Parts: sequence; structure tokens; C-alpha cells
Amino acid sequence: MSHDDTLYLVDGSSYIYRAYYAIRHLSSPTGHPTNTIYGFTQMLLKLLKEHQPRHVAVVFDVGRETFRTELYPDYKANRAALPDDLRVQMGPIRDLVRAFNIPALELAGFEADDIIGCLAARFSATGGRVVIVTGDKDLMQIVTERVTLLDTMKEKRSAITDVIERFGVEPRLVTDILGLAGDASDNIPGVPGIGEKTAMKLIREYGSLDQLLERASEVKGKNGEKLREFRDQALLSRRLATIRCDVPIQVELEELASQEPDREALNTLFRLYGFTTLIKELTGRSTLSSEGYCTVTAQEELEELVHALERSEEFAIDLETTSLDPRDAEIVGLSFSFRDHQAWYIPVGHTSDAGLQPGQLPRDLVLERLRPQLESPSPTKIGQNIKFDMQVLATNGVSLSGIRFDTMLASYVLNPSRQGHGLDALALEHLGHRMISYAEVTGSGKTQKNFSQVEIETASRYACEDADATWLLHRKFSPLLAENGVEELFHRIEMPLVPILAGMENHGVLLDIRLLADLSRDFSSRMATLEGRIFQLAGTTFNLNSPKQLGEVLFERLQLKTGKKTKGKTGWSTDNEVLSSLAEEHEIARLILDYRGLSKLKSTYSDALPRLVHPRTGRVHTSYNQTVTSTGRLSSSDPNLQNIPIRSDEGRMIRHAFIAPPGHVIISADYSQIELRVLAHLSGDPVFCQAFEHDEDIHTRTASEVFGLFPEMVTAEMRRQAKTINFGIIYGQGSFSLARQLGIARKTAEEFISAYKERHAKAVGFLDDCIRQAEEQGFVTTILGRRLPIADITSTNGNIRAFAQRNAINYPIQGSAADIIKSAMIRVDGRIRSEGLKSRLIMQVHDELVFEVREDELLAMELLVEEEMSRAVELRIPLKVDISHGVNWSEAH
Repeated sequence: MSHDDTLYLVDGSSYIYRAYYAIRHLSSPTGHPTNTIYGFTQMLLKLLKEHQPRHVAVVFDVGRETFRTELYPDYKANRAALPDDLRVQMGPIRDLVRAFNIPALELAGFEADDIIGCLAARFSATGGRVVIVTGDKDLMQIVTERVTLLDTMKEKRSAITDVIERFGVEPRLVTDILGLAGDASDNIPGVPGIGEKTAMKLIREYGSLDQLLERASEVKGKNGEKLREFRDQALLSRRLATIRCDVPIQVELEELASQEPDREALNTLFRLYGFTTLIKELTGRSTLSSEGYCTVTAQEELEELVHALERSEEFAIDLETTSLDPRDAEIVGLSFSFRDHQAWYIPVGHTSDAGLQPGQLPRDLVLERLRPQLESPSPTKIGQNIKFDMQVLATNGVSLSGIRFDTMLASYVLNPSRQGHGLDALALEHLGHRMISYAEVTGSGKTQKNFSQVEIETASRYACEDADATWLLHRKFSPLLAENGVEELFHRIEMPLVPILAGMENHGVLLDIRLLADLSRDFSSRMATLEGRIFQLAGTTFNLNSPKQLGEVLFERLQLKTGKKTKGKTGWSTDNEVLSSLAEEHEIARLILDYRGLSKLKSTYSDALPRLVHPRTGRVHTSYNQTVTSTGRLSSSDPNLQNIPIRSDEGRMIRHAFIAPPGHVIISADYSQIELRVLAHLSGDPVFCQAFEHDEDIHTRTASEVFGLFPEMVTAEMRRQAKTINFGIIYGQGSFSLARQLGIARKTAEEFISAYKERHAKAVGFLDDCIRQAEEQGFVTTILGRRLPIADITSTNGNIRAFAQRNAINYPIQGSAADIIKSAMIRVDGRIRSEGLKSRLIMQVHDELVFEVREDELLAMELLVEEEMSRAVELRIPLKVDISHGVNWSEAH
């Protein structure tokens, strides 16, 4: 080993435990715990990237039984058994190390520290250097001029001077200190009554443990007595703490030389454990040939492409644009693919400092020539997030028709719990191909270019690859949809919803900007009044928006008693839960909650919404996301229109600002108690079914049953409690949380739950069956066959498994409600179109549909919406729809 060579020895146990406790929960798509595997891999990658070792090995413990347990059976006996969710990750971690082509060293009868010590001594003696990667202080005893420690998590190196600073002695005497002080983590006894500080002082004074024990009679007081009494125990403890450097392990330096990782093996493991980001980073490579990619720059080439599209049954389309906002985006180019590994790119908007880059056809000419193919139902169209392309084309006067397949949606339907369904990740996972990233083409940060500024040749390769990958993914996903029994759900629900959502988003929602401005002023005035009263009660002024200052005022200055520390123990928690528990007794807490509520309404809605109004349309445009939630529900973003409060007067005032244009009204159509109706249908529970068939108030009926009263005797408070019971028990709520939510004794809550379960035995039995199905199959299903994975249902961690069991109960009900509202949207939209009405669906908010309706179509629309929503899906009990209208959303709700 030369002076330039450095051997890195990774303490595997140190990495494993750090990863396990740093990342508390992570699991693979099949439910296998992966938090430690992932954390270990990231730490190993950090080492490899930042230090690029030329020689490296990872060293593991092989078992508890070693020569130390023969010397002292209680060695490490105080350690708890390895947690089940950690034990099952130990083998995969070794597999990953081997896939990195890094030697994984272990030896029965010895600990990893002994192997590390032996190799460090052996290879440093030949003239090289050794870096031990660990956070374990015990390894400081083997530090030399040529052997150092490296804690990659803290970016700290430890040399001889650092050992002396830590223990007060040179490395060879560290075990003497451990012999005296012992080590509680390893159950090394040491000398009772002598701690580390005293041990350091004694060793410095007497030179070594041997000399100290020889002169123990000179040590006065109890320390002297203990040294004389526990002499043999001190020597045993030192022996237990001493790292063996004579381990019989045969490893040559050449065997530890760094090698390229086995990318195929890593790819297999990363896919197995769901490490999508790592797949892209480490194992992705270019596998799609670009030889069949063409750039269309001449009229004759465009004509050839148009004729080829006419003759094809289907084609993939992808647009390159100047913006991600479809209402602002200008088309830079269009790419197409309808044969494997072949694609065409038509540049129409690439610019340079001198204007348009040469070699492009006019955008209007290209769109007009492609219009018949794009607007015709045949050939059918394939895309990745094709809703965006549809919206951009609509802004340019082209109505994309014949949309048949969206690869992003197909991926979602196949696995709703997957983290993201972007094209790059899908190509990597399903095609084994690393896509050219957007940043590789445009740059990043301050130097990032708009796509319109990218050179045509570079842009063409990128755009053709997008179309090619989309085409290939559609061919891969199509049979998978059928194999997994979700083909009908995909083609009858998810795909037909795409143009409906595109139309809703493009149309937008009209806002009363003046009303929002008035609300902002009112909120500001009321916040100022609240602030003054809060300062008066506090006896001081402070920053109300600073949790640190607020905590100090409440729990140190005012001495309120129910405070709890924050997670990092650095200050007092002032979250809403804490303040709510204080509010009943302390006016200041109630006022702070009121202040926060107004502040959120002001910043999130009355101030923010006007800024989001598009200058061209005069409306606010949200994005509805089909591939975000695990249950199939739509989500809304930029802005989120599904989260506008309804219960408070202030929240309802925000909804007042969502208005109808002149000559129109707003209709709100809301499913009544949809989730309980779904449960009644799925379970066949006779009590629920009878109540819904007779249009009874289910919460009043539950209150009547639980409290043993006639329905006429049920009070509003009893009904509220029954509603909490109905929804709480369905979603796995226990007696403790139910008691807390209702403000009743836990025993009373237990009685409520017991009575409820007795009356609704069939519903409870169905929920239990959901858990069994999840345990047996790994997923649950909805009314329309949507498969919802329950990844952690077999977790060995009790808390994680309990959470998964709650999901197994929740998902079929919430997912079925999502199926129903989506089906309703499709049916209503179809009727509006078939009857030639001008009214429009403008919002979807959980179980509610909101329409902008012409006044002369009001009656027709109310009848139409009620009819189609009530029969969106055939159930054994009726679906009830509450419909109302008004000049704004609040009045209509």
C-alpha cells in the first residue's frame, strides 16, 4: 500500500442505526419497510460522491455471540431485541452493498469493530492511510497518525488531537478510561461509582489503568475502595472494550479496490423498494435510439407527416411551450410518434437574439394543416398529461378530439400510491431509459433559458424522445390495465374526465374583486382590534406571528399551565391544538385563535385570490389534479378551490366573492351523506339501508338508537354527537379520541361505540373484511373496481400497521365516493352537450358540483343535474342530491 492510497472502512452498524432513527417510516410499494435501506443507501452515496475512495469496504456485525460474550455473558445483554421492521431490512442492505460492488465484510465470533481494527492496523502498517467512517467513539482507541475517523453526517474528522480533546488521553489509553467508567450502551460494568470524568482524571494522574490499580492503595476515599474491590472487573471491562487487531480475516488490499456498481442489480433493487429518484440518479441510461427521430422544417416534410398521421389508427402527441400555464403558453413545437422508436418534431416558435431561428414553418400554417387530424375523433390521441396539450391547443383555436390514452393517468390507475407519475420516472422504471432532462436542454438557475431559446437540433432530440417514450409507455400500460382489472375504470371514468376538467379550468371562475378588497380591509381592522386586546391581556407587546415570542408570553410571562415543548424541545408549542385546549379558560388563547383565523383568510384568500385573476379572461383558473390523492379523489391547486372554509361566517363571506356573470346564477349540487350511503351499499347494513330508503336523517336516527330516545326527542347536540360517532367509527376512531372530540368520559365513549357496533354489526363486519382483503391481497377496491394499495398492512411496526388498517377501512369508502362524483361529472357534462345547453360545470369540491347557469336554463339544469347525479352509479339505496342556487356560491350552497 503506497503513501497515496487510502482505505475507507465503513462501520455498517453505525450507518444502519443512524438511518433507522433518522427516517422513521418508509415502505416499498409492496409494504416492505425501507426507511433504513434508503437512509443507508443515501449515506453510502454521500461518501462515494464526496470522497471517491479508491479502496473501500463496509463492515457488519454478524451476530450477538462473540468472544466477548464468552468472557462476559452479560455483554450487551441490556440491549433490546432488534425491532422487527429493522431486522427485515438487514439482508437487503447487504444486497445493496454488494450491488454497489463494495465488499461486505463480517466474521462470526467477532464484531465489526474488531474487523475494522484489524484491517486498519494491517494496511496502515504498509504505509497507506485508513479512514474509518463511523460515529462510534469506541473506535477512537485505534486512531494513529495514519488512521483517522470520519463522521460523514457531521462532516467531522477525528485525529489524535481530537481523541485527546475528547478523552484527555492519547488513543491507546482510551480503553483504560472505558475499563474504569464502563459503557452502559454495551453493558460493560467498569468500576461502580467512577464516571468518565473521574476516570479521565485518574488515568491522567497515574498514567495508565495498570499503574492506577498497582497504586490503588494511594487513592483516598470511596474511589480507592472501589478500585481495590473491583480490580478484576476493571481489567475485564478494559478487555471487553478493547478492539482486537488480530482477527483471522483474509482480505487483500486489491480485493477492496473500488469498482463500478452493478447498475442492473441496483436497478432491480431500487425498483423493488420504490427508490425512483435513485433509479434515475444511478442506474438510468439511454436505451432509446434517436436514429428514427426527424425534424420537420419543409412544407413537403409536413405534408408527408400529415398523410402518415391520417393513415395511422392512433398517435402520440406532445407540445413544447413557453410556459406551464396553458393560458399563457405559446407553442414552440409539436412532436408526434406512431411507430416504436420513431418520432417527428415540428419547430414553430424557436427564437434567437436576431428573431426566429431559421428552418421553421409558420405556426399558423402548421396548426391549420394539422387541424383535421387533431380535431377528428380518428386517429385517436395519446399523451402524457394530455390535458395540458388540449388546453394549449384550445387557446390557439384547435379543439383536440379523440383523446384515448394518457400515460400519466394509466400509471396512476395502476398504482395510485406511487410518488409522482412524471414521464422521466415512468420511462426509467418501465422502459429502462434515462430521459434527457429539461435542465440539460434549458440549463438551470439564473442562466436557464426559455424552451423557445433552445437550438432546434437540441430541442428536436428532446421533444422526439418525449413523444417516443409516451408512445412506448402506452403500449406497455395498455395490457397492464387489463391484467389488473382496471381497464374499464381507466377508459370509462378517468379518460372521459380529461376534457371535462380541461374545459372547467379554461373557463375559470368569476370573482367579485371589490368584495374581496372590502373583506381584506375588514379583516385588517378586526385583526388590529384583536391584537390590541391580546397585548392588553399579555401586559406587553410582541410579534403575534412569532411562535417563540408567543410561547414565552403565554407560558413564561403569564404562566399558563398546559404548555408543551416543541418537537426539538427548543421552545413552547403554540399550535392550534394547544391554544384550543387553553381557550375555554383563558380569553387570550381564544383571541389568538380568532386572530390566526382572520390572518389565514386574509393572506390565503381575500389578498391572494385577486392576484390570481388572469388578465385576459378576468377569471381565476385552478388546476384539477387526477393523479395526486391515493383514493381517486380530485385535488385542486394554484389556487386550491376545494379548501375554502364554509363553517365560519368569515369563510362564507369568501364564497360570496365567487359570483355568476350577468344573466347567470350559481347552482350548487351536493351529495348528501355520500360516504355513509356508500357504506350502506357496500355492507348491506339493514339499519343504514332502511334509513336511507325512507329518507330519514341518519344522524338523528343514530342518536335515537345510541341514547335510547324517540327521534323527536333528539336534541341538536345529540345529533352532533351522533354525526361524530357515525363518521368517527367508520374511520377507525377509538374511544379515547372519540371521548376527546365529544368532550365526554372515555367510558361513555366506549358505551357509544359498543352500542353502535351492536346496531350496525353488518357495517362493522364489512369494515373488518376490508382489513382482511388488504392483508391477503395488498389492496382494497372501490365500487367501480379502482385498486387502492395498502402498502403497510403487514408492517411489523404496530403503529404503522394500525394506520394501514385505518386506510384499508377508509379507502374503499372514500374511493367509491370519488368514483361516484367522477361518474356524475361525466353524465352531467354529456347531458349538457346533448341538449345543447350553454350552462357550464365550473368547480368540483369534494362531493359538490358547482355550475354557472344561464337564468333561462335554471329549471332545466336543476332537473338535469339532480337526475344524472342521483343515478351516477347504481346502488342498492338512493343517492340523494341537495341542489340550490344563488347569485354567488355562498347563497347557492
